[in-house]
Amino acid sequence: MKDANEGFKPRRRSFFQRAIAGGVVTGATLSTLGAHMALAHGNRDRDDDDRDGDRRRGRRGDYGDLRPTPDEDGNTYIALPKDFRYVSFSKTGDAFGDGLRVASRHDGMAVFDGPGRTIRLIRNHEVTSLTAPFPVQGPAAKKYDAKGTGGCMTLDFDPHRKRLVRQFVSIAGTINNCSGGWSWGNRGWLTCEENTSGLAQGYEQPHGYAYLVPADAGSAVQAVPMKGLGRFSHEAAVADSRGIIYLTEDAGNNSGFYRFVPNNPYNPLAGGSLQMLGITGAPTASLVVGQQLGVRLPVTWVPVPVPDPALGTAGVMTCFQQGRAGGGAAFNRLEGLFRGEDGRSMYFVSTSGGTVKGPDGDGFGQLWHYVPGDGRYQEEDQLVLVFESSANKTLESPDNFCLSPNGGIVFCEDDAVGGTPDDTHPLAPGLEGINRLIGLGAKGESFELAVNVFSDSEFAGACFSPDGEILFVNIQGGDAPGEGMTLAIWGPWERGPL
Repeated sequence: MKDANEGFKPRRRSFFQRAIAGGVVTGATLSTLGAHMALAHGNRDRDDDDRDGDRRRGRRGDYGDLRPTPDEDGNTYIALPKDFRYVSFSKTGDAFGDGLRVASRHDGMAVFDGPGRTIRLIRNHEVTSLTAPFPVQGPAAKKYDAKGTGGCMTLDFDPHRKRLVRQFVSIAGTINNCSGGWSWGNRGWLTCEENTSGLAQGYEQPHGYAYLVPADAGSAVQAVPMKGLGRFSHEAAVADSRGIIYLTEDAGNNSGFYRFVPNNPYNPLAGGSLQMLGITGAPTASLVVGQQLGVRLPVTWVPVPVPDPALGTAGVMTCFQQGRAGGGAAFNRLEGLFRGEDGRSMYFVSTSGGTVKGPDGDGFGQLWHYVPGDGRYQEEDQLVLVFESSANKTLESPDNFCLSPNGGIVFCEDDAVGGTPDDTHPLAPGLEGINRLIGLGAKGESFELAVNVFSDSEFAGACFSPDGEILFVNIQGGDAPGEGMTLAIWGPWERGPL
Protein backbone atom coordinates (compact mmCIF):
# COMPACT_ATOMS: atom_id res chain seq x y z
CA MET A 1 0.00 0.00 0.00
CA LYS A 2 1.06 3.60 -0.49
CA ASP A 3 0.02 6.75 1.24
CA ALA A 4 -1.60 9.97 0.11
CA ASN A 5 1.72 11.57 -0.76
CA GLU A 6 2.13 9.14 -3.63
CA GLY A 7 0.22 8.24 -6.76
CA PHE A 8 -1.36 11.57 -7.68
CA LYS A 9 -2.46 11.98 -11.26
CA PRO A 10 -0.15 14.32 -13.19
CA ARG A 11 -2.88 16.93 -13.64
CA ARG A 12 -3.26 17.30 -9.85
CA ARG A 13 0.29 18.48 -9.29
CA SER A 14 1.84 18.82 -5.90
CA PHE A 15 2.29 21.86 -3.73
CA PHE A 16 6.05 21.43 -3.96
CA GLN A 17 6.26 21.03 -7.72
CA ARG A 18 4.27 24.22 -8.16
CA ALA A 19 6.52 26.16 -5.82
CA ILE A 20 9.68 24.97 -7.55
CA ALA A 21 8.32 25.62 -11.03
CA GLY A 22 7.28 29.17 -10.18
CA GLY A 23 10.44 30.22 -8.37
CA VAL A 24 9.65 32.77 -5.67
CA VAL A 25 5.92 32.92 -4.93
CA THR A 26 4.81 36.51 -4.55
CA GLY A 27 1.55 36.21 -2.59
CA ALA A 28 0.98 38.40 0.45
CA THR A 29 1.07 35.62 3.03
CA LEU A 30 3.25 32.99 1.36
CA SER A 31 5.70 35.38 -0.28
CA THR A 32 8.67 33.41 1.01
CA LEU A 33 7.41 29.98 0.04
CA GLY A 34 9.14 29.66 -3.29
CA ALA A 35 12.46 30.82 -1.88
CA HIS A 36 12.70 28.27 0.87
CA MET A 37 11.22 25.57 -1.34
CA ALA A 38 14.05 26.18 -3.77
CA LEU A 39 16.43 26.05 -0.85
CA ALA A 40 15.02 22.69 0.21
CA HIS A 41 15.09 21.13 -3.24
CA GLY A 42 17.72 23.00 -5.19
CA ASN A 43 16.95 25.50 -7.94
CA ARG A 44 15.55 23.64 -10.91
CA ASP A 45 14.54 24.89 -14.29
CA ARG A 46 10.90 24.95 -15.24
CA ASP A 47 10.12 22.16 -17.67
CA ASP A 48 7.40 21.56 -20.21
CA ASP A 49 5.41 19.37 -17.85
CA ASP A 50 5.32 22.20 -15.30
CA ARG A 51 4.10 24.69 -17.90
CA ASP A 52 1.42 22.25 -19.02
CA GLY A 53 0.33 21.88 -15.40
CA ASP A 54 0.00 25.65 -15.04
CA ARG A 55 -2.29 25.79 -18.08
CA ARG A 56 -4.47 23.10 -16.56
CA ARG A 57 -4.69 24.81 -13.18
CA GLY A 58 -7.79 26.84 -12.36
CA ARG A 59 -7.35 30.59 -12.58
CA ARG A 60 -9.62 31.46 -9.67
CA GLY A 61 -8.24 32.18 -6.23
CA ASP A 62 -11.18 30.30 -4.69
CA TYR A 63 -14.18 28.19 -5.73
CA GLY A 64 -16.88 30.84 -5.47
CA ASP A 65 -19.61 31.48 -2.94
CA LEU A 66 -20.65 28.75 -0.54
CA ARG A 67 -24.17 27.49 0.03
CA PRO A 68 -25.65 24.94 2.47
CA THR A 69 -25.38 21.66 0.58
CA PRO A 70 -27.20 18.41 1.35
CA ASP A 71 -25.29 15.15 1.14
CA GLU A 72 -26.35 12.35 -1.18
CA ASP A 73 -28.98 11.28 1.38
CA GLY A 74 -30.48 14.76 1.70
CA ASN A 75 -28.90 15.70 5.06
CA THR A 76 -27.26 19.13 5.23
CA TYR A 77 -24.07 19.18 7.29
CA ILE A 78 -21.80 21.64 5.50
CA ALA A 79 -21.82 24.55 3.06
CA LEU A 80 -19.79 24.07 -0.12
CA PRO A 81 -19.14 25.91 -3.39
CA LYS A 82 -21.41 25.30 -6.34
CA ASP A 83 -21.19 21.88 -8.04
CA PHE A 84 -19.38 20.22 -5.12
CA ARG A 85 -20.98 17.11 -3.66
CA TYR A 86 -20.35 14.84 -0.69
CA VAL A 87 -21.44 11.75 1.17
CA SER A 88 -21.45 11.24 4.94
CA PHE A 89 -20.77 7.90 6.58
CA SER A 90 -19.46 6.06 9.65
CA LYS A 91 -21.36 8.22 12.12
CA THR A 92 -21.10 8.01 15.88
CA GLY A 93 -23.28 5.16 17.12
CA ASP A 94 -23.73 3.46 13.72
CA ALA A 95 -23.86 -0.33 13.98
CA PHE A 96 -21.16 -2.40 12.30
CA GLY A 97 -19.53 -5.80 12.61
CA ASP A 98 -20.87 -8.15 15.25
CA GLY A 99 -22.94 -5.83 17.40
CA LEU A 100 -20.37 -3.01 17.58
CA ARG A 101 -20.99 0.74 17.39
CA VAL A 102 -18.89 3.43 15.72
CA ALA A 103 -16.91 5.31 18.37
CA SER A 104 -17.33 9.03 19.02
CA ARG A 105 -15.04 12.03 18.55
CA HIS A 106 -13.64 11.43 15.06
CA ASP A 107 -10.25 13.13 14.73
CA GLY A 108 -6.96 12.78 12.78
CA MET A 109 -6.96 10.53 9.72
CA ALA A 110 -4.81 9.30 6.85
CA VAL A 111 -5.57 7.75 3.48
CA PHE A 112 -3.90 4.72 1.84
CA ASP A 113 -4.59 2.48 -1.12
CA GLY A 114 -7.01 -0.16 0.12
CA PRO A 115 -7.76 -3.74 -0.90
CA GLY A 116 -9.22 -4.22 -4.33
CA ARG A 117 -10.26 -0.87 -5.77
CA THR A 118 -11.00 0.74 -2.43
CA ILE A 119 -9.42 3.64 -0.57
CA ARG A 120 -8.40 2.86 3.00
CA LEU A 121 -8.85 5.43 5.75
CA ILE A 122 -7.35 5.02 9.23
CA ARG A 123 -9.13 7.32 11.68
CA ASN A 124 -8.42 8.38 15.25
CA HIS A 125 -11.07 8.63 17.95
CA GLU A 126 -10.26 11.19 20.63
CA VAL A 127 -12.18 9.37 23.37
CA THR A 128 -10.88 9.72 26.92
CA SER A 129 -13.64 9.30 29.48
CA LEU A 130 -13.71 6.02 31.39
CA THR A 131 -17.49 6.03 30.96
CA ALA A 132 -17.69 7.22 27.33
CA PRO A 133 -21.01 6.10 25.77
CA PHE A 134 -19.33 5.23 22.46
CA PRO A 135 -15.81 3.95 23.15
CA VAL A 136 -13.57 2.16 20.65
CA GLN A 137 -14.69 -1.44 21.17
CA GLY A 138 -11.62 -3.47 20.30
CA PRO A 139 -10.91 -7.06 21.40
CA ALA A 140 -9.86 -7.12 25.06
CA ALA A 141 -6.76 -9.25 24.44
CA LYS A 142 -5.29 -6.66 22.07
CA LYS A 143 -5.94 -3.54 24.12
CA TYR A 144 -3.03 -1.68 25.68
CA ASP A 145 -5.18 -0.66 28.66
CA ALA A 146 -8.41 -2.47 29.51
CA LYS A 147 -9.90 0.85 30.64
CA GLY A 148 -8.72 2.86 27.64
CA THR A 149 -11.69 4.04 25.57
CA GLY A 150 -9.88 5.56 22.57
CA GLY A 151 -8.20 4.10 19.53
CA CYS A 152 -8.58 3.89 15.75
CA MET A 153 -10.98 2.56 13.15
CA THR A 154 -10.09 1.48 9.62
CA LEU A 155 -12.53 2.17 6.78
CA ASP A 156 -12.50 0.89 3.20
CA PHE A 157 -14.28 3.28 0.84
CA ASP A 158 -15.33 2.66 -2.77
CA PRO A 159 -14.36 5.86 -4.68
CA HIS A 160 -16.42 4.91 -7.73
CA ARG A 161 -19.73 4.24 -5.99
CA LYS A 162 -18.93 6.76 -3.25
CA ARG A 163 -19.84 4.44 -0.42
CA LEU A 164 -18.33 2.72 2.60
CA VAL A 165 -17.53 -0.93 1.96
CA ARG A 166 -16.20 -2.06 5.32
CA GLN A 167 -15.13 -0.69 8.70
CA PHE A 168 -13.49 -2.28 11.71
CA VAL A 169 -11.60 -1.40 14.89
CA SER A 170 -7.88 -1.41 14.18
CA ILE A 171 -6.40 -0.50 17.59
CA ALA A 172 -7.96 -0.04 21.03
CA GLY A 173 -7.20 0.47 24.71
CA THR A 174 -5.56 3.86 24.23
CA ILE A 175 -6.96 7.30 25.12
CA ASN A 176 -7.37 10.71 23.54
CA ASN A 177 -6.12 9.63 20.10
CA CYS A 178 -5.86 13.06 18.54
CA SER A 179 -3.70 13.14 15.44
CA GLY A 180 -0.88 11.10 13.95
CA GLY A 181 0.90 10.64 10.64
CA TRP A 182 2.64 8.28 8.26
CA SER A 183 5.01 5.70 9.65
CA TRP A 184 8.47 4.80 8.35
CA GLY A 185 8.29 3.40 4.84
CA ASN A 186 4.57 4.34 4.78
CA ARG A 187 3.73 1.07 6.49
CA GLY A 188 0.82 2.61 8.29
CA TRP A 189 -0.53 5.24 10.65
CA LEU A 190 1.17 6.48 13.79
CA THR A 191 -1.66 7.27 16.19
CA CYS A 192 -0.86 9.57 19.11
CA GLU A 193 -2.30 10.09 22.58
CA GLU A 194 -2.78 13.71 23.59
CA ASN A 195 -3.06 12.82 27.25
CA THR A 196 -0.56 11.67 29.89
CA SER A 197 -3.06 10.27 32.40
CA GLY A 198 -2.31 7.03 34.20
CA LEU A 199 -3.10 5.03 37.31
CA ALA A 200 -3.83 8.15 39.36
CA GLN A 201 -6.66 9.00 36.95
CA GLY A 202 -8.23 5.53 37.07
CA TYR A 203 -6.50 3.82 34.14
CA GLU A 204 -4.55 0.59 34.36
CA GLN A 205 -1.55 1.85 32.34
CA PRO A 206 0.32 5.13 31.84
CA HIS A 207 -0.60 7.05 28.70
CA GLY A 208 0.91 9.70 26.45
CA TYR A 209 2.46 7.53 23.73
CA ALA A 210 2.39 6.82 19.99
CA TYR A 211 1.33 3.47 18.45
CA LEU A 212 1.53 1.90 14.99
CA VAL A 213 -1.54 0.85 13.01
CA PRO A 214 -0.32 -1.10 9.93
CA ALA A 215 -2.01 0.01 6.73
CA ASP A 216 -2.56 -3.55 5.53
CA ALA A 217 -4.03 -4.96 8.74
CA GLY A 218 -7.38 -6.66 8.19
CA SER A 219 -8.45 -6.65 11.82
CA ALA A 220 -7.47 -5.18 15.18
CA VAL A 221 -3.75 -5.21 16.00
CA GLN A 222 -1.98 -5.38 19.34
CA ALA A 223 -1.58 -1.90 20.82
CA VAL A 224 2.10 -1.47 21.69
CA PRO A 225 3.27 1.90 23.04
CA MET A 226 6.36 3.29 21.29
CA LYS A 227 7.92 4.66 24.47
CA GLY A 228 11.08 5.86 22.78
CA LEU A 229 9.00 8.51 20.98
CA GLY A 230 8.33 10.22 24.29
CA ARG A 231 5.60 10.48 26.85
CA PHE A 232 3.86 13.84 26.49
CA SER A 233 0.70 15.41 25.06
CA HIS A 234 1.30 14.08 21.58
CA GLU A 235 -0.48 15.57 18.62
CA ALA A 236 1.09 14.25 15.42
CA ALA A 237 3.97 12.00 14.36
CA VAL A 238 5.32 11.64 10.82
CA ALA A 239 8.34 9.68 9.56
CA ASP A 240 10.56 11.03 6.81
CA SER A 241 12.17 9.02 4.01
CA ARG A 242 15.12 8.17 6.26
CA GLY A 243 12.97 6.77 9.06
CA ILE A 244 13.37 9.79 11.36
CA ILE A 245 10.06 10.45 13.11
CA TYR A 246 9.03 14.05 13.79
CA LEU A 247 6.50 14.83 16.52
CA THR A 248 4.40 17.78 17.67
CA GLU A 249 3.28 18.56 21.23
CA ASP A 250 0.02 20.30 22.16
CA ALA A 251 0.61 21.77 25.63
CA GLY A 252 -0.10 25.50 25.46
CA ASN A 253 3.01 27.68 25.46
CA ASN A 254 5.03 24.71 26.71
CA SER A 255 4.97 22.85 23.41
CA GLY A 256 8.00 21.47 21.63
CA PHE A 257 8.84 20.12 18.19
CA TYR A 258 10.67 16.78 18.47
CA ARG A 259 12.34 14.13 16.39
CA PHE A 260 13.12 10.50 17.13
CA VAL A 261 16.26 9.19 15.43
CA PRO A 262 16.00 5.37 15.44
CA ASN A 263 18.95 3.03 15.74
CA ASN A 264 17.30 0.96 13.03
CA PRO A 265 15.08 3.01 10.65
CA TYR A 266 13.02 -0.09 9.88
CA ASN A 267 12.38 -0.90 13.53
CA PRO A 268 11.86 2.14 15.78
CA LEU A 269 11.00 -0.22 18.65
CA ALA A 270 14.68 -1.22 18.68
CA GLY A 271 15.60 2.08 20.31
CA GLY A 272 16.96 5.45 19.32
CA SER A 273 17.27 9.02 20.60
CA LEU A 274 14.58 11.63 21.23
CA GLN A 275 15.55 15.24 20.53
CA MET A 276 13.86 18.63 20.75
CA LEU A 277 14.31 21.46 18.26
CA GLY A 278 16.23 24.52 19.37
CA ILE A 279 17.42 27.67 17.61
CA THR A 280 21.17 27.98 17.19
CA GLY A 281 22.48 31.00 19.07
CA ALA A 282 19.15 31.59 20.85
CA PRO A 283 18.78 29.00 23.62
CA THR A 284 15.27 28.59 25.09
CA ALA A 285 13.82 30.77 22.32
CA SER A 286 10.08 31.39 22.32
CA LEU A 287 8.61 31.35 18.80
CA VAL A 288 5.04 32.19 19.77
CA VAL A 289 5.09 35.90 18.90
CA GLY A 290 7.35 38.39 17.16
CA GLN A 291 8.40 36.10 14.30
CA GLN A 292 8.97 37.27 10.73
CA LEU A 293 7.87 35.51 7.58
CA GLY A 294 10.70 34.03 5.58
CA VAL A 295 13.47 34.40 8.15
CA ARG A 296 15.62 31.27 8.09
CA LEU A 297 16.31 30.28 11.67
CA PRO A 298 19.27 27.90 12.12
CA VAL A 299 18.23 24.74 13.95
CA THR A 300 20.00 22.67 16.55
CA TRP A 301 18.71 19.47 18.15
CA VAL A 302 18.75 19.10 21.94
CA PRO A 303 18.79 15.64 23.57
CA VAL A 304 15.84 14.52 25.70
CA PRO A 305 17.68 12.02 27.94
CA VAL A 306 14.61 10.37 29.52
CA PRO A 307 11.87 10.02 26.87
CA ASP A 308 9.55 8.03 29.16
CA PRO A 309 9.57 9.99 32.43
CA ALA A 310 7.64 8.80 35.47
CA LEU A 311 5.29 11.77 35.38
CA GLY A 312 3.87 12.85 38.71
CA THR A 313 6.98 11.75 40.61
CA ALA A 314 8.72 14.47 42.59
CA GLY A 315 11.76 15.88 40.80
CA VAL A 316 11.00 14.14 37.49
CA MET A 317 11.22 16.46 34.48
CA THR A 318 8.82 16.25 31.56
CA CYS A 319 10.15 15.80 28.03
CA PHE A 320 9.55 19.51 27.41
CA GLN A 321 11.41 20.52 30.57
CA GLN A 322 14.34 18.32 29.63
CA GLY A 323 14.49 19.88 26.18
CA ARG A 324 14.21 23.43 27.54
CA ALA A 325 16.99 22.73 30.02
CA GLY A 326 19.22 22.05 27.03
CA GLY A 327 18.09 25.16 25.16
CA GLY A 328 15.08 23.87 23.19
CA ALA A 329 12.55 26.26 21.65
CA ALA A 330 8.96 26.77 22.82
CA PHE A 331 5.91 27.06 20.58
CA ASN A 332 2.22 27.47 21.30
CA ARG A 333 0.07 24.38 20.74
CA LEU A 334 1.75 22.44 17.96
CA GLU A 335 -0.80 20.27 16.19
CA GLY A 336 -0.99 19.25 12.52
CA LEU A 337 2.14 17.88 10.81
CA PHE A 338 2.60 17.04 7.12
CA ARG A 339 5.60 15.64 5.27
CA GLY A 340 7.00 17.46 2.27
CA GLU A 341 7.14 15.79 -1.13
CA ASP A 342 10.92 15.75 -0.91
CA GLY A 343 10.40 13.17 1.86
CA ARG A 344 12.51 15.03 4.41
CA SER A 345 11.07 18.47 5.14
CA MET A 346 8.11 18.92 7.50
CA TYR A 347 5.29 21.44 7.78
CA PHE A 348 3.62 21.92 11.15
CA VAL A 349 0.94 24.14 12.64
CA SER A 350 0.98 26.28 15.77
CA THR A 351 -2.72 26.54 16.54
CA SER A 352 -2.63 29.64 18.75
CA GLY A 353 0.71 31.14 17.76
CA GLY A 354 1.02 34.59 16.23
CA THR A 355 1.73 38.17 17.18
CA VAL A 356 -1.78 39.51 16.60
CA LYS A 357 -4.06 38.35 19.40
CA GLY A 358 -7.80 37.84 19.47
CA PRO A 359 -10.06 38.83 22.38
CA ASP A 360 -9.25 35.54 24.11
CA GLY A 361 -5.53 36.37 24.14
CA ASP A 362 -4.58 33.68 21.60
CA GLY A 363 -2.91 34.19 18.26
CA PHE A 364 -4.79 33.13 15.14
CA GLY A 365 -2.31 30.49 14.01
CA GLN A 366 1.05 29.89 12.31
CA LEU A 367 2.43 27.49 9.71
CA TRP A 368 6.10 26.53 10.04
CA HIS A 369 8.38 24.68 7.64
CA TYR A 370 11.35 22.67 8.90
CA VAL A 371 13.95 22.15 6.16
CA PRO A 372 16.81 19.73 6.97
CA GLY A 373 20.23 20.46 5.56
CA ASP A 374 21.25 18.46 2.52
CA GLY A 375 24.98 19.18 2.48
CA ARG A 376 24.73 20.75 -0.97
CA TYR A 377 22.38 23.71 -1.22
CA GLN A 378 21.95 24.12 2.51
CA GLU A 379 24.48 22.99 5.09
CA GLU A 380 22.41 23.39 8.26
CA ASP A 381 18.89 22.53 9.28
CA GLN A 382 16.57 25.55 9.14
CA LEU A 383 13.13 26.61 10.30
CA VAL A 384 10.99 29.09 8.37
CA LEU A 385 7.68 30.75 9.24
CA VAL A 386 5.70 30.65 6.00
CA PHE A 387 2.27 31.78 7.15
CA GLU A 388 0.74 33.64 10.10
CA SER A 389 -2.90 34.61 10.34
CA SER A 390 -3.73 38.05 11.71
CA ALA A 391 -7.54 37.82 11.75
CA ASN A 392 -10.19 35.21 12.47
CA LYS A 393 -11.74 35.84 9.05
CA THR A 394 -8.51 34.68 7.41
CA LEU A 395 -7.94 31.65 9.63
CA GLU A 396 -8.55 30.90 13.30
CA SER A 397 -7.20 27.99 15.34
CA PRO A 398 -5.85 25.72 12.58
CA ASP A 399 -5.47 22.12 13.75
CA ASN A 400 -5.10 19.26 11.26
CA PHE A 401 -4.15 20.25 7.72
CA CYS A 402 -3.02 18.72 4.47
CA LEU A 403 -1.20 19.83 1.35
CA SER A 404 -3.39 19.65 -1.70
CA PRO A 405 -2.16 17.90 -4.86
CA ASN A 406 -2.49 21.02 -7.01
CA GLY A 407 -0.65 23.67 -5.09
CA GLY A 408 -2.38 24.68 -1.88
CA ILE A 409 -3.24 23.83 1.69
CA VAL A 410 -6.46 22.80 3.43
CA PHE A 411 -6.65 23.80 7.11
CA CYS A 412 -9.16 22.33 9.57
CA GLU A 413 -10.31 24.91 12.08
CA ASP A 414 -10.80 23.95 15.72
CA ASP A 415 -12.31 27.11 17.12
CA ALA A 416 -14.03 26.22 20.37
CA VAL A 417 -17.12 28.04 21.58
CA GLY A 418 -16.04 30.91 23.81
CA GLY A 419 -12.90 31.63 21.77
CA THR A 420 -13.51 34.69 19.65
CA PRO A 421 -16.76 36.41 20.76
CA ASP A 422 -19.56 36.62 18.21
CA ASP A 423 -17.92 33.97 16.07
CA THR A 424 -20.91 33.43 13.83
CA HIS A 425 -21.49 32.88 10.14
CA PRO A 426 -24.44 33.88 7.93
CA LEU A 427 -24.61 30.37 6.50
CA ALA A 428 -24.98 28.81 9.97
CA PRO A 429 -27.73 30.73 11.79
CA GLY A 430 -28.00 29.90 15.47
CA LEU A 431 -24.46 28.59 15.80
CA GLU A 432 -21.57 30.24 17.61
CA GLY A 433 -18.03 28.94 17.46
CA ILE A 434 -17.98 28.41 13.71
CA ASN A 435 -15.51 25.99 12.18
CA ARG A 436 -14.46 25.94 8.55
CA LEU A 437 -12.16 24.33 6.05
CA ILE A 438 -9.88 27.13 4.90
CA GLY A 439 -8.01 26.80 1.65
CA LEU A 440 -4.74 28.55 0.95
CA GLY A 441 -3.52 28.77 -2.61
CA ALA A 442 0.12 28.81 -3.70
CA LYS A 443 -0.08 32.59 -4.17
CA GLY A 444 -1.21 33.11 -0.61
CA GLU A 445 -4.93 33.68 -1.11
CA SER A 446 -7.04 32.30 1.74
CA PHE A 447 -10.64 31.32 1.15
CA GLU A 448 -13.50 29.37 2.69
CA LEU A 449 -13.81 25.91 1.21
CA ALA A 450 -16.46 24.59 3.60
CA VAL A 451 -18.42 25.67 6.68
CA ASN A 452 -19.84 23.34 9.31
CA VAL A 453 -23.51 24.41 9.39
CA PHE A 454 -24.58 21.36 11.40
CA SER A 455 -22.79 21.98 14.71
CA ASP A 456 -20.06 23.96 16.46
CA SER A 457 -17.73 20.97 16.19
CA GLU A 458 -14.27 21.13 14.68
CA PHE A 459 -13.23 19.70 11.35
CA ALA A 460 -10.41 17.14 11.56
CA GLY A 461 -8.40 14.64 9.54
CA ALA A 462 -8.44 16.29 6.10
CA CYS A 463 -6.69 14.17 3.47
CA PHE A 464 -6.97 13.68 -0.29
CA SER A 465 -7.49 10.37 -2.04
CA PRO A 466 -4.43 8.95 -3.83
CA ASP A 467 -5.68 10.31 -7.17
CA GLY A 468 -6.45 13.72 -5.65
CA GLU A 469 -10.14 13.67 -6.62
CA ILE A 470 -11.78 13.19 -3.21
CA LEU A 471 -11.18 15.19 -0.04
CA PHE A 472 -11.96 13.21 3.09
CA VAL A 473 -12.57 15.05 6.36
CA ASN A 474 -14.23 14.45 9.72
CA ILE A 475 -16.72 16.43 11.75
CA GLN A 476 -15.57 15.44 15.21
CA GLY A 477 -18.83 15.74 17.11
CA GLY A 478 -19.48 15.01 20.77
CA ASP A 479 -20.73 11.85 22.44
CA ALA A 480 -24.27 11.71 21.07
CA PRO A 481 -25.33 9.44 18.19
CA GLY A 482 -24.83 10.98 14.75
CA GLU A 483 -22.75 13.95 15.92
CA GLY A 484 -19.43 12.68 14.57
CA MET A 485 -18.96 11.53 10.97
CA THR A 486 -16.62 11.24 8.00
CA LEU A 487 -17.31 13.13 4.77
CA ALA A 488 -16.06 12.46 1.24
CA ILE A 489 -16.14 15.64 -0.90
CA TRP A 490 -15.66 15.81 -4.65
CA GLY A 491 -16.22 18.33 -7.40
CA PRO A 492 -14.55 20.64 -9.94
CA TRP A 493 -11.17 21.02 -8.24
CA GLU A 494 -9.72 22.23 -11.52
CA ARG A 495 -11.64 25.52 -11.20
CA GLY A 496 -9.51 26.75 -8.33
CA PRO A 497 -6.14 26.53 -6.60
CA LEU A 498 -6.48 23.16 -4.85
